[in-house]
Amino acid sequence: MKSTQKLNLFSFTMIVVGLVIGMGIFRTAATSAKDAIAPSVYFTGWLLGGFVALCGALTYAEIGSRYPVTGGYYKVFSYAYHPSIAFGINCIILISNAASLSAVALIGSGYITKLFPSYGLNDVHKALISCVAILIFYFINLMGLKMSAKAQNFLMIIKIGMIVVLISALFFPQHYAVQQAVTTTANPVDWIQSLGISLIAVSFTYGGYQQTINFGNEVTKPARNIPRGIFIGITIIILLYLLVNMSYYNIVGFNNMKGEKEIAYVVINKVFGKQSADIFSFFLFFGVLAYVNALLMSNPRVMYAMSDEGTLPKIFLKHNERTNVQTVSLTVFAAMCIIILFFAQTFDKILNFTIFLDCFGMVASSATIFILRKRTKHLDNTGIYKMKLFPLFPLIFIAAYAFVGISIAIKDWSTAATGIGVLSAFMIIYFLFRRKTSTHVQA
Repeated sequence: MKSTQKLNLFSFTMIVVGLVIGMGIFRTAATSAKDAIAPSVYFTGWLLGGFVALCGALTYAEIGSRYPVTGGYYKVFSYAYHPSIAFGINCIILISNAASLSAVALIGSGYITKLFPSYGLNDVHKALISCVAILIFYFINLMGLKMSAKAQNFLMIIKIGMIVVLISALFFPQHYAVQQAVTTTANPVDWIQSLGISLIAVSFTYGGYQQTINFGNEVTKPARNIPRGIFIGITIIILLYLLVNMSYYNIVGFNNMKGEKEIAYVVINKVFGKQSADIFSFFLFFGVLAYVNALLMSNPRVMYAMSDEGTLPKIFLKHNERTNVQTVSLTVFAAMCIIILFFAQTFDKILNFTIFLDCFGMVASSATIFILRKRTKHLDNTGIYKMKLFPLFPLIFIAAYAFVGISIAIKDWSTAATGIGVLSAFMIIYFLFRRKTSTHVQA
């Protein structure tokens, strides 16, 4: 029996904003600036990232409207392509989520170490702190603890509050940094290459809009409210991100941004003092812990669902009868996060890995719109959401992520090779597991 409750325009817009605004903006600006050869590259990247997010959100909203199924990406991939591709890409999405969790945990550990400047904590210590945080919430989840919606709303208030504080720094021009002249004289090829690398961090910060795939059939008057909600929501996000980046740029200075990992701490410390910066860091770490907990709760359920459909071994169905916790799935996912932490240790390395994997998932998932449009023509003019200017938006989105993926491959070929190897390995595992399952059934 379907729920009669539908999301109105305001609720859907707030969901879009909540899906995208995360913890990345407190770290990725520095990484993006480091890879940008000029301020023009830097701000173009943030504007372009917002436009790509708009194209992606509209594409995923129509996919969800045309094929509204429980199970998300796996069933869409399986329907549009082949179960082996669905399995392979869904697995790398899980690994990408684990890498994302590890990256965000490193953001939090970087800020919390600011509270102990005399201890000389380095990247290894930050990885250890992140590992401890993951283990704490792993054991909490084993006990069956679930985060309530009120706690998530409180987290959203904290994030918005921290962003507002950063933006308010713009009203203190007496603390503005003296901008050093950028002496780089780049040719168009260097400018474009720099933009591609700078977009890696930007893509991470704008992520989350792809979850609109889950709401295509749950919005009132979808043909009107979905594009409006996405446009308003993405516009709000772009404005907030640009204002925060203007704050970083004006207070820290473009050249100095390149060497600051915990860039938000520098802004708060310079404008409001060290005590305020310490309080800011504490709340940011709290927000990171909530994000870690949320991903540790959600991703094992995806693994459980894949096992229930027979695409993962049945051992992933094992759960605690008393707490109903997916113990094996939770343990494997937490182990993946910790392995990635100590495999890479630094935020930048994990960022390249997770975004390269995301490029596969984004291109493959958004391309399903072309197949779905052909197979679900009978749904046209039935009230579902159907984007205008098709196929321009999905083509722009696919081209953008292909551009970012190629940029990562040029910058770090070993990361790209690892990503391709992981995808290939999962597809081989799928066929081996299927053949083994078939053999047992025939026997």
